[in-house]
Amino acid sequence: MPEDHDRIDVAAQMRAIGAAAREAAGALSAAPAAQRAAALNAGADAIEARAADILAANARDMEAARAKGLSGAMLDRLMLDEGRVRAMAQGLRAVATQDDPVGAVMAEWTRPSGLRIRRVRTPIGVVGVIYESRPNVTADAGALCLKSGNAAILRGGSESLHSSRAIHACLQQGLRAADLPEAAIQLVPTADRAAVGEMLRMTEFIDVIVPRGGKGLVGRVQQEARVPVFAHLEGICHVYADRAADPEKALAVILNAKTRRPGICGAAECLLLDRPFAQAHGARVLDALIRAGVELRGDEASRALDARVRPAAPDDYGREFLDMIMAVRVVEGVDEAIAHIARYGSQHTDCILTEDDEAAARFFSRLDSAILMRNASTQFADGGEFGMGAEIGIATGKLHARGPVGAEQLTTFKYLVEGDGTVRP
Repeated sequence: MPEDHDRIDVAAQMRAIGAAAREAAGALSAAPAAQRAAALNAGADAIEARAADILAANARDMEAARAKGLSGAMLDRLMLDEGRVRAMAQGLRAVATQDDPVGAVMAEWTRPSGLRIRRVRTPIGVVGVIYESRPNVTADAGALCLKSGNAAILRGGSESLHSSRAIHACLQQGLRAADLPEAAIQLVPTADRAAVGEMLRMTEFIDVIVPRGGKGLVGRVQQEARVPVFAHLEGICHVYADRAADPEKALAVILNAKTRRPGICGAAECLLLDRPFAQAHGARVLDALIRAGVELRGDEASRALDARVRPAAPDDYGREFLDMIMAVRVVEGVDEAIAHIARYGSQHTDCILTEDDEAAARFFSRLDSAILMRNASTQFADGGEFGMGAEIGIATGKLHARGPVGAEQLTTFKYLVEGDGTVRP
């Protein structure tokens, strides 16, 4: 009985949050761009002024995470330092300076009837964001929702609860400074998983759910959600080194794509080596990865290049390691690489390393990943690196939003039709 009572309390709490968000969304949709930008800049000021509080809260989360035995890569996702706190503030300011998407005219035309028709951007309404261990998502998601005139309901993971609360307090300080409702950006106050279930059913209050996390979270959201979802699947990112790849460029990109931050969704999880490239340069590439601390799991051909490569298990291809582990396979040309990625990839981000324009064009046209790259690290799969200031996630679905989801992608549109006493015959 106590458990049922707790869940009833969570349900009531979430409905109150939803109702407040719906009301705030109405106020935001009418708020001038300058007022929303002022809230973002004031929030950035608060993050910088309260950096010590944010770092102290993060230290509590890190201590608990280490006690749980989280991997090094997962700890890196959770960890904040002075540079990352500064980057959050800079991200808010970057979003504030962007062109405001709300009210932007996407197209306009006049009909023979005399009607003037405009298609203009408008906020989606209330955006629910469910995420796991990365506390910076609190700042990014809150900022992008505010910029696009949407109210946000943020549900962070239990691992980052103290960090997210400290960051959220800064965002609310910014809202107060700009005389906007604090309910414009709300953080779910409980770590109870029942809150996630409530969000997924709150069709009356939430217009879209954005999940950011591992396979378990995204799978649950897609299975249970009655609210529309911006799909954000795993980042099973591939790097294919073609026979026409420049060996120096390839080595630099491969190392960066795997080792810069192995715990993010843009980290490369599988390396495909065209046989001629593997014969000429594969041993050097694999040695560099192993020396950098990467555990390689490969097929027979890649193991022949370096005896330290472990045999790949059947499920190592198509797996998001989020760690210093990488699958390797030798393939026979670009078409076999494309076939492998089509089978095992998650349509997130995939890269070809080549100086051959025809091979690159084939790779780009035959694959349907949200982001396709040539001679560039998959770690650039990030809204900030795309010039969006920040991102709410990388959408891998095909409807509405795809790739980095910034402020513009958090809008829909409406038609404004004007006549002059115009009647239809």
